Formats: sequence, C-alpha cells, structure tokens
Amino acid sequence: MKKRYRERTLLKGLMVVLLCLACLTGCQDKDTGLKAYESHFEDTKKLYISSENKGMAAELGVISPEQATDLSFSANVKAALTINDDTDKVLLSYHAFDKVYPASITKVMTALLTMEYADFEEEVTLSHNITFDEGNVVRSMLKKGDTVTVEGLYNALLVSSDNDCAVILAEHIAGSVDSFADMMNKRALELGATSTHFVNANGLHNENHYTTAYDLYLIFREAMKHDRFLSTISQKDYTLEYANASGYGLEEYKISTNAYFNNTYPIPTGIDIVGGKTGTTSAAKSCLILYTKNKQEETVITVVLGAETKSLLYHTMSDLIVME
Repeated sequence: MKKRYRERTLLKGLMVVLLCLACLTGCQDKDTGLKAYESHFEDTKKLYISSENKGMAAELGVISPEQATDLSFSANVKAALTINDDTDKVLLSYHAFDKVYPASITKVMTALLTMEYADFEEEVTLSHNITFDEGNVVRSMLKKGDTVTVEGLYNALLVSSDNDCAVILAEHIAGSVDSFADMMNKRALELGATSTHFVNANGLHNENHYTTAYDLYLIFREAMKHDRFLSTISQKDYTLEYANASGYGLEEYKISTNAYFNNTYPIPTGIDIVGGKTGTTSAAKSCLILYTKNKQEETVITVVLGAETKSLLYHTMSDLIVME
C-alpha cells in the first residue's frame, strides 16, 4: 500500500494534533461519560512531540465539531465517516464523534495488538473452554486441550470474526481479558482515540465498551500499516488448522463475514474493495469499516455504524464508497 510520509515541522504537527484531539471531544455531551480532552492532554502532547512521531497528525483527516455531522446526509444509521486516505480529505462526516458501540469492529484493535506483541508461529494450547453468557455467539470449534497457532487464531478473528479466538489471543498475550483491555485502552490513547473505552477483546456488548466513528478510523488506519492486516482482511475464506488433545489434526473452514466477498451485495462499478471488518450485536446494530480504492486508485476508509439492518448497512456503504 502506497503511503505518504510527508515532512512536517514539529510545531505544525503538534498544532494539528491538538486540533484533532479537541475535535474528538469538543462535540460530546457532558453526560456521555467519555474521557475529557484535558485529562489526556499532557500524555498525548508528550507522545506527539517525541522524535519518532513528528508530523504524525499531519497525515490524518481532521474534522472540526462544526463539520462532525452533515445534516444533508440521510440514512438510518448512527454514524458514518468517509476519508480519502491519500488526500486526507473528509468526504462525509455524520455524527463522527458520537458515542457508539463498535461490536466486532473491536477486533481491529485486538488484531493490531496481536501484530505488535505476539509471535505468529507460536502454538497455543487451550487451558479451558471458552464460554459466553449470551447465546448465538459466533465462535470456532476450539475446546480445552486443543492446540492452535497464533496465526490461525488471528485469521479466524478477522475473517470469520470468531469471538472465542479474540479471548484466546487476549489471554495468551496479556494473561487475562481484563489486562488485555488495559493494553487496548492504552494503545487507543496513543493513537489519539480519546473517546474510546474497551472492556473486552471481541466487542460483545457492554455498556462501558464504546468508541466513535472517528476513533475507529484512527485505529483502523494504524492497523493498515501492517501488510499482514491488509492481506488478512482481503481473504474471502480461511481454513483453521489445529490439533486436539490427542494430537490429531483437524480443520475448520471459515467464510468471511464481509458480504461484499460472497456476492450478497454488488460492488459498485470502478471500486476495488480490499477488505474490512464487520460488527453486529443487538445494541450496536449492523456495522462495517471498509478499506477501498476508488477509480483514481486512491485509498479510502469508510465507517458505517448502527445501521438498522444488514441490507441498509451495505446499501449505505455502497453509496459512500463512490464519493469523491
């Protein structure tokens, strides 16, 4: 993926960072419970004035509070955002700073930390069965005693959105889901995602697990810097290989949750869909973050959150990814 790392002065980079972070919280209502800009100002300032991060904010699409909600946009969704990643132009912003539930788009952060901290060739043997309080949770067939590689867990996490694989990765990397959530929140703040709070690695609903469309853009954009992430989210299917407690090899075939990849919804003419991450819960509704290339071969990141139906989600997404 072609990336532009433009030279910026330290002063200009810092000024844009401060504007960006102010925008993230400037339009929030005081009773939303989102973290205030002031509480993270000093830590974030130190991060962005460090030598390795000079000019980082100059590469981001920045939205002012006044630009956060395009009132001319009409769709039954909670939030939407489209940014040309080559020009940093914000093509559409609709409630971009509003508190929303991310559902399984959470797994983008889980994937990012896995890429940053885990050895993909390492084998993980499950010490216990992964269970969930709610029913109909998407999961793999892995059980106590099975052995699987980090690479296998990572692919199942992103391709078929297996919730148990997120838990297994979290416990493998941090020792517990709670400790991993602490890592997720720390990394979010480092990326400027100050209106985000995670409590789990998979996005299953929790009132204290929330984010914004803009924060998801920041997290997704960071993950896109890894070739492994781009290749994985572009997969239409995947075969998870593992061994049971007796050492017998097993396979489980996985299909992408991205409906564009299974011909359920047509891809707009002239658009190349590289991949993305879906998310669905009863509270979050239907959600999708997508990485595409337009007719000019420019890269575009689009987020649609809280669509009432899957059909509405993909129709809205199709309308947005053709914007120029």
